[in-house]
Amino acid sequence: MAITAEQVKALRERTGAGMMDCKKALEETGGDAEKAVAYLREKGLAAAAKKAGREATEGLVEAYIHPGGRIGVLVEVNCETDFVANTADFHQLCKDIAMQIAASRPEYVRREDVPQDVIAREREIYRAQALNEGKPAAVADKIVEGRLEKYYKEVCLLDQPFIREPEHTVQQYIATYVAKLGENITVRRFVRFERGEGATGKPDEQQG
Repeated sequence: MAITAEQVKALRERTGAGMMDCKKALEETGGDAEKAVAYLREKGLAAAAKKAGREATEGLVEAYIHPGGRIGVLVEVNCETDFVANTADFHQLCKDIAMQIAASRPEYVRREDVPQDVIAREREIYRAQALNEGKPAAVADKIVEGRLEKYYKEVCLLDQPFIREPEHTVQQYIATYVAKLGENITVRRFVRFERGEGATGKPDEQQG
């Protein structure tokens, strides 16, 4: 069945979860609001959304060096208390995020970090591609949005499929730890180095 914008909005207001997560929950449960709430809670997304506004200034700077020293990553992951920062679960999460960055080469932490001029450039490219493929203008606009979503999943860490559980995004994976540890958890910034990369320029660095 088709999920309406009103259904998504109502579920978001009820749970505080993200729009895309609410839509997916409704799709997975056939539009049943109660089952969708349970789905979000099971995934830790409802709890994560409620904690998202809380300040997270503790945490760790995790380092990952790929065997052979070809790739190195530093990532800052924040939580609310020093107690949680010192737990084995939080350390494991930080290691997983560092390995994700090493393997999947994100350019930004979240889609809000992508500069508007970059988004505008991508839109122009996707629209030109669609029109060159002979698509009508109205259809081309929908294609642009679809390809932009794919772009976010490639370059934004939180939107990427998690390397160990590709059916979930990195954001959804972090949400399971938010539910488990009971604190807001955020990725603040990261830097990724690859041997020989940017030999004539500056290494890529991104912070949220």
